[in-house]
Amino acid sequence: MDTYERLREILDAHPSGAPKSAAFDEILRILFSPEEAALAVQMSFAFRTVADLADRAGLTQEAAQRLLEGLADKAVIQSRTKDGTTAYALLPTIPGLFEFPFMKGGGEPVHEKLGRLWQQYHHEALGSEFAGTDTPLMRVVPVQETIEDKSDILPYELARSLVDGASYIAVTDCACRVSVNACDKPREVCLIFGPTAQFLAERGYARAIDRQEAYRVLKTAADAGLVHTSNNSADRGNLICNCCPCCCTVLRGRTQLNIPHAFAPSSFFAEIDGDLCTGCGACGDERCPMGAIEIENDAARVTVDRCIGCGVCVSACPTEAISLREREIRPGIAPTVRDMGMTILKNKGKLERFIEIMKG
Repeated sequence: MDTYERLREILDAHPSGAPKSAAFDEILRILFSPEEAALAVQMSFAFRTVADLADRAGLTQEAAQRLLEGLADKAVIQSRTKDGTTAYALLPTIPGLFEFPFMKGGGEPVHEKLGRLWQQYHHEALGSEFAGTDTPLMRVVPVQETIEDKSDILPYELARSLVDGASYIAVTDCACRVSVNACDKPREVCLIFGPTAQFLAERGYARAIDRQEAYRVLKTAADAGLVHTSNNSADRGNLICNCCPCCCTVLRGRTQLNIPHAFAPSSFFAEIDGDLCTGCGACGDERCPMGAIEIENDAARVTVDRCIGCGVCVSACPTEAISLREREIRPGIAPTVRDMGMTILKNKGKLERFIEIMKG
C-alpha cells in the first residue's frame, strides 16, 4: 500500500476522520515528504519517544530526531516534553493538520494551494465525516454577557469558565479565515488551552497570553459578531474558536453543507420582546449567522429550530428587545473529552481500529 494512503488510514481512525479523497492525498504530499511520511506511519495519536519511533521505523535516533523535529516545526505533528524527555504524536485532521500550518498567518503560495485543497476536501468529504454522527465534536458557547443573569448556568456554558480552567493559554490567527479569506472579521481571536497551546506557542504558531488578555479576546470576538465554539464536553475546554459563517469549518457544516448535527447549539435560544422591537433588522441582517431571525410586519421573528443560541444578536439590539432563554431540553454533552471521542468512534464503527492504532 502507498505510504500516504497508509497514513490517511491511520488518520481516518480518529474521531475527526480523514476520508479518502484526491484532494487529501495531495494535502498529505505537501505536508509530508516521502521520508517524513514513512516515519509518520509508525506513529499514533499517543505520544511516543524518539527511541521508540526510531526502532519502529528502522532509523537511527539521530535521523528520527531530525525528521520529528522538522515535522513538529511545521506543526503537522505535535511534541510534548515531560521530565526532560520529548515525545511526539500525530495530529488529527481537525483540529490539527488543517489549522496549525495556517496559524502563522499564511500568505505563501503553498498556503494558497493548501487553502484551495482544504476547501475542496471540506465540501467533498471531510465536512460530512467531521459531522458524521449525532454526537457533535464541537458546540456553541453563548456570549457570556447575554446569559449572566440566568439562574441555571453550568460552568461549561460560560466562556470565561473555560478560560479560568486552562493551565496554559495562547491566542493565534483563525486558520479558517486565513485559508478561506472570505471576510474581514478579526483574525487573532482563536484561543487554545493546555499542552497544545504550549506546543504551538513554543513553535511560533501562537502567542502565550494571560487570562485578562483572553477575556479581551472574547470581547473582541463578541463585538465583531463572531460565534464562540468549543469542544463538546463538560470536563474542560481545549479551545475556543471564534467563528464566522462564511469561513469557519464548524459553522459551515450548517451554513454550506446543511448538516443539522455539524455542531451542538448552546442551551439557549433568542427571544424577541415585541413591545420593544422596532424592526430595525440589526439582529438578523447584521448578526445572526444562521439566518434564524427575519423581519415580519416591522418586527423581528426567531425561528427557534435554526437558532444556535450564540447570543451575538443580543448585544446588537439598540432597544434591548432580544434576550436568551433557556431551552426546555438542553442539548446533550459528553461528560469528558474521552467519552465524546469513544461515543463518536462507536457510532462510526471505528473504535477497534482506533484502539489497535493506539496500542500498536
